[in-house]
Amino acid sequence: MSTSFAGVVDEVRELSFEERRELLDVIEKSLIEERRDEILKNGEEARRAFKNGELNFYSNVDDLMKSLND
Repeated sequence: MSTSFAGVVDEVRELSFEERRELLDVIEKSLIEERRDEILKNGEEARRAFKNGELNFYSNVDDLMKSLND
């Protein structure tokens, strides 16, 4: 089943106020969960990089900025 974005928007507009509030709640919770998964993935990648010695630490901002420009 393939529905266009415009079609979904039209169908959402036909929902009652309470149904739209509930849908908004479901979407917000879904986005929060997706972001949590992304943060977890980034944390796991950072731990792996740290464990493999692939992370560099800098004691001051000038050294950090220099490394970003290299």
